[in-house]
Amino acid sequence: MSGVLQQVRVWAKVLKRQVMMLWFSCRHPQTPLLPKVVAMVVVAYALSPIDLIPDFIPILGYLDDIILLPLGIWLVIKLIPDHVLEECRQQALEWENTQQLRPVNRGAALVIILLWLALLVGAWKLYTRY
Repeated sequence: MSGVLQQVRVWAKVLKRQVMMLWFSCRHPQTPLLPKVVAMVVVAYALSPIDLIPDFIPILGYLDDIILLPLGIWLVIKLIPDHVLEECRQQALEWENTQQLRPVNRGAALVIILLWLALLVGAWKLYTRY
């Protein structure tokens, strides 16, 4: 069991480093517009203190962390030029070595809260109509 736990820790550390790499790529002047926008969305979601699908929902709660986030990271990595990606990867490693706190995106949290409120209002209107 400790082998599985160790693998999860390594995976989480790599994921955290990749998110920070995308964070730096959003600010890199040579990142093209499309990858920059996609990176901003992925980073905003990853750094949001609130998940789109709350983790307490069985199975679905972890889908975003296991599938959506890595898929978004993969897409951005494919879109960013290699030299920019390498510079941002180095910045992420330096950030990791200094043990700085990771940024938090409260704006993304607000968007997710608004999405859930809109969903609840829509469900309520649908429910009361019948």
